Amino acid sequence: MAKICIETERLILRELVPDDAERMFLLDSNPEVMKYLGVKPFTKKALTRKMIRDIRRQYEVNGIGRWAVVEKLSNLLIGWSGLKILQVEVNGYKNVYELGYRFLPEFWRKGYAMESAIASLNYGFENLNLDVIYAYSDTANDGSNHILRKLGFTETGKFIDPIDGEECFWFELNREDFKP
Repeated sequence: MAKICIETERLILRELVPDDAERMFLLDSNPEVMKYLGVKPFTKKALTRKMIRDIRRQYEVNGIGRWAVVEKLSNLLIGWSGLKILQVEVNGYKNVYELGYRFLPEFWRKGYAMESAIASLNYGFENLNLDVIYAYSDTANDGSNHILRKLGFTETGKFIDPIDGEECFWFELNREDFKP
């Protein structure tokens, strides 16, 4: 049974579990979803199962990791959202909390990324007592960049992602600037 972490008006954010592999593979294998992430769409479910194991390990080691996002109306896993600790250096930052989200295209433009991100940020500032949360996004990913700015994140610079060589924005959000 998956541990429910947060419930919003329309969503349940809970731990990812091995049984989520089928729905997560839909996400990981979708070229539209993976377009700005610097990795090719998955072609094997084994890669998704490994990713779920890795995220579950983050829960054990760090007490936090990305959460499955389930739409209450359909009871379907529609993506993931949440915080994780960057354990590999990104733009000179390491061991900091980073917000991320990913959704199936049929659930884009419904406000789910905002709703889940607000819940995740609130959890970070209130439950984890964080002073700052970071995020980054490909400069061409207008949708994600719009969401991060709308959440109150400040763009503090640009960097080249070493994975795909693409230019990314680096964002930060301080506790006092977060207005849920």
